[in-house]
Amino acid sequence: MPFLSGSLAFERFHVSGFDQKAFCDEDIAKLERFASGQSATSSNDNVRVGFLGGEHLFDQHFDLGKNVINGALHAAIRIDTNDVPSAIRKAWLKMELAALTQDNGSRRPTKAQRQEAKDAVEARCEAEIATGKYHRMQSYPILWDLQTSILYIAGSGAAVIGHCTDLIERTFEVELSRITAGTTALDWARTTNHFDAVDDLVPETFIPERSVSEVAWTNEHSTNPDFLGNEFLLWLWFTLENETDTIGLGDESEVTAMLTKTLTLECPLGEFGKETISAESPVQLSEARQAIRSGKLPRKSGMTLVRDGQQFDLVLQAEMLAISGAKIHLADDDDPHDLDERINSIRRLAETVDLLFQAFCGVRVGKAWPETRNKISHWLSSQEALRRMPAA
Repeated sequence: MPFLSGSLAFERFHVSGFDQKAFCDEDIAKLERFASGQSATSSNDNVRVGFLGGEHLFDQHFDLGKNVINGALHAAIRIDTNDVPSAIRKAWLKMELAALTQDNGSRRPTKAQRQEAKDAVEARCEAEIATGKYHRMQSYPILWDLQTSILYIAGSGAAVIGHCTDLIERTFEVELSRITAGTTALDWARTTNHFDAVDDLVPETFIPERSVSEVAWTNEHSTNPDFLGNEFLLWLWFTLENETDTIGLGDESEVTAMLTKTLTLECPLGEFGKETISAESPVQLSEARQAIRSGKLPRKSGMTLVRDGQQFDLVLQAEMLAISGAKIHLADDDDPHDLDERINSIRRLAETVDLLFQAFCGVRVGKAWPETRNKISHWLSSQEALRRMPAA
């Protein structure tokens, strides 16, 4: 139960089309109606999806007292697959072809033999699938926070996310939209009258000889400025190292930050690949500085955030603002079994990340940005700063 105990990993989605002020028995009945094993996906794969009560892989018990905690719906989605792995299919096909062509002079299969081999493999796959031998089950906890209209999914990967969001949209007749760095920036811009400024942003060039007009990993079908997530991590790195480790937020609180444990960098032009550095403080290693001086941008970073006396340790994926490996530290007098407080802490974690990113957005569209960009460029190109770095 990742949302109720232990470390956290999730992506977030905004929920629209759900006008209730609280979850009710009817919503619990919908979970029961679409419980695991009862609902097939809309694809042609041997996949079935359904809800779980959230306690274990076979939990199909739902009720308001169990599944609604502090205004949030907690459950899980189980994805059942029943298909022969492609590697095994290929092996069977080669075996069939070898048997069929052993009397061929050239050992090359004819068109008819290829078709015969394929038919034999399909028949064998159907027989094996019927036995349940290749039946696999995976569960992915979800947390639907009605207070913020945010759905948290403890899963990743296009197929998993697709199955989960499809089930939720069909069950509750809602619309889900993925929260990313770009959507968060645009939402902030709408509320602060900076929409045109954010909408016009293009990837920044921090190293003149490494001009970037577009980022290799950007979704070509999206107009959201998700590249701001990468620039945010670079700005945060620069700010923590050169200016301050305490940053003011839009709600007049402050967050103290430190980059720790892991750092993944990648060339935005797709020319020099990517690298992941693991260390207590990876940004202090010369190889990390060499990477950003060559034009690579941060795509993922471990960090520690402290806000209003509460500490969060997490790994942040830049473009999606997805969180993994997150640990919530409670005060000494807090009850670790207090689920209401656990939900509040998850809300504070997500809010803290968003507010910190929004603080960068304010800098990015502010009048002082050209000066800040020049400082970052100078920092990246500073040979003296590089010489001061400890050896890897």
